[in-house]
Amino acid sequence: MSQPERPPLVVGISGASGAKLGVRVLDACRELDIATHLVVSRAAVLTLASETGLDAAAVSARAGVTHRVGDVGAPIASGSFPTRGMIIAPCSVRTMSEVATGVTSSLMTRAADVTLKERRPLVLMVRETPLHLGHLRTMASLAEMGAIIAPPTPAFYAGLTTLDEAIDQCVGRALDLFGVAWRPVRRWGRDIGPVAGDRA
Repeated sequence: MSQPERPPLVVGISGASGAKLGVRVLDACRELDIATHLVVSRAAVLTLASETGLDAAAVSARAGVTHRVGDVGAPIASGSFPTRGMIIAPCSVRTMSEVATGVTSSLMTRAADVTLKERRPLVLMVRETPLHLGHLRTMASLAEMGAIIAPPTPAFYAGLTTLDEAIDQCVGRALDLFGVAWRPVRRWGRDIGPVAGDRA
């Protein structure tokens, strides 16, 4: 009897700065043999080109399935399509705000809305600073709905020395929220700090 196919992770890349976060999520999922469904906003195509030198085709090649941002009839727009959740990396304030109101104008925000209504993990790597009160209230509203707000904040105690290491640490910690462990993450008590078993 064949094993049931494992649900994919939905990956959204919005137009906020930090496009490499989404690229590394896709890379990590490939390494971990996790199927992905990708949706990239129009603004993200510009940010990807500017920050990574990658075009839409190169990013799509890293995903299992890619959907057009305007294709609201895609499988990930329906709660009947099983997924392990969704991550938006990076997540722009506009994208975050659409999800918070439920007034979704694209496949990305519709898929996020579906993730919330189906009580699946929704991780938003919100990339904005400083934050005004409206941003904070929107984040609080999303947290009350069940979303996880996970800004890409590096763990300075991890001894990271390059931007790529910081990105991988942030991405790996976000994937932890789906119960997925990725090799590059430096963990307290294993790679850094007091090692488990050495405590008095």
